[in-house]
Amino acid sequence: MDLEREEEEPDIDKSQEISQTKVKFDPWCPLRAPKAELKQLPVGLRYEYLGPNETYPVIVNAALTKEETALLVRELRKHRKALGYSLDDLTGISPELCTHRIILEDESNSAWVSPVHVVPKKGGITVIKNEHDELIPTRTITGHRMCVDYRKLNSSTRKDHYPLPFIDQMLERLANHQYYCFLDGYSGFFQIPIHPDDQEKTTFTCPYGTYAYRRMPFGLCNAPATFQRCMMSIFTDL
Repeated sequence: MDLEREEEEPDIDKSQEISQTKVKFDPWCPLRAPKAELKQLPVGLRYEYLGPNETYPVIVNAALTKEETALLVRELRKHRKALGYSLDDLTGISPELCTHRIILEDESNSAWVSPVHVVPKKGGITVIKNEHDELIPTRTITGHRMCVDYRKLNSSTRKDHYPLPFIDQMLERLANHQYYCFLDGYSGFFQIPIHPDDQEKTTFTCPYGTYAYRRMPFGLCNAPATFQRCMMSIFTDL
């Protein structure tokens, strides 16, 4: 009995498959590069690029030599996951490592709703003349920002007395070092999750409704202590 020969399936375009795989898994693929708006840098700084075709920019010291720049770029390319170019790159701190708790002095089941305020966002300092023709240094207003008024919540929160670093001690550690690296800590506070049982306490109200934070915001009295404890657990062995 003759068996019907199955029709042969067309060959898969291997080059296209390899290209798609490269786009998916290559951390420095130019097709996935963020569209960064490069601003004019102050004197002493310049841009370097970790990816091809001037993609994945980083800011470095303009005084670095070619050899020093090459070594720096080579090290940065090893740690793509540590560089955040967008909010999608900020995976946050694992809850197993650190979470922020809001322990009240007198625990109650009452709902906490804090108001918001819009305050001026101050920029640099300029000099203007007053009515007496005197030159007065004045801060410029570059915009406005929203602030949540957590004063009532903070007054009822049990204080966390975890020690914070002193600025004079930090400056002494930097002394006599030829180079140092400034970790920006982009949205540093918002990397730390709030414990699910305490998220409701961060609720704030605005004309569009009521909202609560899932990540630790500014304004909570124990936020600096939680952030410092998290940084110490990460960098204590360096």
